[in-house]
Amino acid sequence: QSTVAAYAAKEDIAVGQTVDPSRLVRVDVRLGDAEGRYLTAERLPQGKVALQRVPKGDLVPASSLGEPHAVDRKPVSISVAQPLPAEAAAGSRVDVWVALPDGRNGFSEPKRLVTGAEIAQIESASSALGGSRETTVLVLVEDAKLAQVLGAQANSAKVSLVWNPAGAAR
Repeated sequence: QSTVAAYAAKEDIAVGQTVDPSRLVRVDVRLGDAEGRYLTAERLPQGKVALQRVPKGDLVPASSLGEPHAVDRKPVSISVAQPLPAEAAAGSRVDVWVALPDGRNGFSEPKRLVTGAEIAQIESASSALGGSRETTVLVLVEDAKLAQVLGAQANSAKVSLVWNPAGAAR
């Protein structure tokens, strides 16, 4: 069997990022009957974006690319004070839980707003003097749930992320 020039991700490619030659590395591989499923030198599309995350070093599936208007998930920045489990990493899934203020200096019972949202990125930061440590997580939220999540944040709700090992793969 002969090899074919295919493309792999040079670095992680996030949902919504434009996929162009600067984000790709050419690799010679034996794909056999699967050749049509991956991005090859003969099929390098113009103006396409990632519809799903492609990890660094992975071959780029042709089905992971699409038009910018087809991206139905947007990254929302969620700050969490409690530590996330080690399994919660870019590409894994979390549920977004929200507890709204109850008007009595407390919070109402938490409700799950989003199930199985994909983590796009995690950034940890600590405050000055080594005080509290806060983690900012970019979570991909479907357009249909976006207003609810942003509304909860705007109303000073407590937002928690719960790792979901059974989250729907995309």
